[in-house]
Amino acid sequence: MPPKRKDGSGGDEPTGREKKKQKMAVARTIAVQPMKSVSFSANTIAGPSSRPTMDPVRKKALGRSIPKLGRSKRIKRTELFARRQIHPTEKAYRPSHRASIHGSILHDASYYSLIELKGPEAILKKVLDTCCDPHGPGPGSKRYSPGLRALETYFYKPSSYPFGLISPLTVIWRPLPTDSAPPEPQNSNDQSKETITDPDASTSTRKRKAKGKGKEKEQEKPTTRADTDAHRVVWLRVHPSAYEEVLSSLQASTSLSLDAARRESGGKEIEVEIADLRGQVNAFEIMGPKSNQVLRGALSPISQDQRAEFKSFWSHLANVQSSGEISNGTIVGFKVVDPRLKFPPKNAKAQAPNRATFIIPSTQLAQSEIWDEAVRARLTNPRYKKRDLDERRSKVGHNSHIREDLLLKTLRQLLIPGTQLSPERLDDRVPVLLIQRSLSSSDFNTQGIYGWTLIVPAGWSMPFLSSLIFTGTRIAGQRERQTQAFEAGVPYFPRDLPTSTGYETYASTREKEEKERWERKPPAKRPNFEKLGTCNPWRADWEGLLGLPRLRSVPCVPEGEEEGLVTTQREQPVAETAVEVEPEIGPRMWLLRGSEVLQVIGTMSKLFNHNAGLLQEINRLRAKRGHEALDSTVKADDLMKGALVSVRIKMCKRGAPEDLAIIYSVDDEEAKRWGKTLRSRNLKAVHDEETPEELELSEIVPPESSSIGYVTTGHFTLSQGQGSAIGAIPLLKFIALQEQSLR
Repeated sequence: MPPKRKDGSGGDEPTGREKKKQKMAVARTIAVQPMKSVSFSANTIAGPSSRPTMDPVRKKALGRSIPKLGRSKRIKRTELFARRQIHPTEKAYRPSHRASIHGSILHDASYYSLIELKGPEAILKKVLDTCCDPHGPGPGSKRYSPGLRALETYFYKPSSYPFGLISPLTVIWRPLPTDSAPPEPQNSNDQSKETITDPDASTSTRKRKAKGKGKEKEQEKPTTRADTDAHRVVWLRVHPSAYEEVLSSLQASTSLSLDAARRESGGKEIEVEIADLRGQVNAFEIMGPKSNQVLRGALSPISQDQRAEFKSFWSHLANVQSSGEISNGTIVGFKVVDPRLKFPPKNAKAQAPNRATFIIPSTQLAQSEIWDEAVRARLTNPRYKKRDLDERRSKVGHNSHIREDLLLKTLRQLLIPGTQLSPERLDDRVPVLLIQRSLSSSDFNTQGIYGWTLIVPAGWSMPFLSSLIFTGTRIAGQRERQTQAFEAGVPYFPRDLPTSTGYETYASTREKEEKERWERKPPAKRPNFEKLGTCNPWRADWEGLLGLPRLRSVPCVPEGEEEGLVTTQREQPVAETAVEVEPEIGPRMWLLRGSEVLQVIGTMSKLFNHNAGLLQEINRLRAKRGHEALDSTVKADDLMKGALVSVRIKMCKRGAPEDLAIIYSVDDEEAKRWGKTLRSRNLKAVHDEETPEELELSEIVPPESSSIGYVTTGHFTLSQGQGSAIGAIPLLKFIALQEQSLR
């Protein structure tokens, strides 16, 4: 074999491959200083002069590896905190839903408006019956008028049901005084109140009561039991977006009621006061099964309250598994000491429930001084500030009159952080009102959510809020509050109540925001609604769905315009808000909702003429509240044509509908195929893979003529583990679907 080198040597010189390996090894090796051999002994270790020599550590030249940002690019702390608020750490709604089902969650509902009516009981009942929903017991019924329970209803324009839906309403009657609790004075001197005396007078000519002092105050007479039977007080809690319309409707209804009462009494003078109590109370909604323990830990009732009904209620409150076991709308009134004295609170622990004990609403249990305006005005500003209480906490025990043993015990307790103070004579006693709150529907597939509404005087929101939060209660905003209603299957105002004034405002605002967001995207990254044939993708077209004349212009692709051609005409501007002009004659859009909807639909479906049956049922409901039958201009056909009904949608398989999704109907043949496919899937217990039959059915594109409604709220339901939605469809379509299901 010939040699590998030219000189014929045996190969002692490294080859090129070996040189490359050596070069790579040198490059990968980190050069270090070789360790010197040094002998150590006990003496050399102890002496610093004999320490082995080593190189000093080199310090970095700049002092840090990352250079500092320039002063112009540095983010200020305020701006950094503002960015954190835009992107919170807990953006998901799952923890909030978990708290409402297994724990407790708190929402500050002080933004709700409060209106007070004061006058004869018969007149107040007439005013409320004229405007409230006729489904179920009314505000003047024996269930609610004694003031034992709060009524959740809906408010309409006076005598306009089923038209003129405004918003939900909470009605709270002041409880009748008892023999052991004398009634509070009914007179008031708030300038925000107006007294309606002349039923024919307009709103601008109603006289207002000024603040009374001196002689006027001396002329006040003590209220007797007979006067209280004739004169009552009622509170109305309403969403702030509907306050102005509710107030104007109450004024009109009061004038009509006073006019009728004046004719019946032969011209006797009758007065009704309407007061604006916005800003005079604060309200908190505590929901969840642990809300009872939270209230027991955060609130400390005064020891002077000797009512047997309240003692029984308070002793058993923590042991009740859920406030859903208590009657809906139960009202509890009592006084508590300043919550800052007992800070930090301790949650009460639930014990074994006693099934033999029931919490029954009563007049004694509902008594509260929060109804008295003088008491609320006195408590507007707490007597002591937080710094005063902290100073008092630090100086407790320095009183020379205290015995030495008690002084040592007190000082020993103050060494423990979070020591609570004992209430003194000058400390504030705050009257509160507890109202049981329920979010539940008649659908057995939904899970109800229960809790309490806590009403306190204005000026005490922060002391109560701090104590309630410290118990570990989660805080809820508007999104969490809406999610609670959706999980419970309850429509949420205003998004789930079409035809209401609040819905029109909400829909217009949402349309503007969604359209601007769509326009900011490039054409390649946004859906082409013209090619999809969607006339108005940002707003539900209820008028077009019902075949009624539209009150606003709706952009759509002009008929006869070919695809791919650019029109030379400028687009017509879209009206931002709906024109609030309702036709006096002809069909009008309205929403059928309430506790007797199934009864109404069942009765009218049995009749040959459904339209006449619907008119008969509506007049029956109006007669329950003392209303006359609908005017002859409202025909049965027009009433049926403009009727919408709220529906809940449950998904048969996977997927979740979104807001503003279109609801379509299927023909008999397609419905039979879907039913057969789903039954076979359930028998085979197949849940993941889709069969060829399902794929074929899912690819069917429904025609535009088969659209029957819109989804107002659609999402994945955590309580059911599947997609669900709340929407509305025409009543005619709903009856047709019922008849189709029987075929």
